[in-house]
Amino acid sequence: MSSAPVVAPAAAPTFDTTVPSVKRIHNLIKDKQEIEVKLVTGDSYKGTVKWIDPHCLCIDLVGEEKGQSMVIWLTAVAFVKYRSV
Repeated sequence: MSSAPVVAPAAAPTFDTTVPSVKRIHNLIKDKQEIEVKLVTGDSYKGTVKWIDPHCLCIDLVGEEKGQSMVIWLTAVAFVKYRSV
């Protein structure tokens, strides 16, 4: 009698909080600073960063979509625009 092979779960991706880009996003979260996220599709969204993880970014939208949140895969982000303070 043979048994199915045991497959170990994939390791969780690492999230290096020492790199400048991650530090900057954390400061944007802390300061509740408004950003514009431009996607590789050309779509653009404005809001404040709610959280970030190794895969996604969540923003609370402003303007006509105020009161809604959006989770965006980091692979879909072309750039994040913000005003320096």
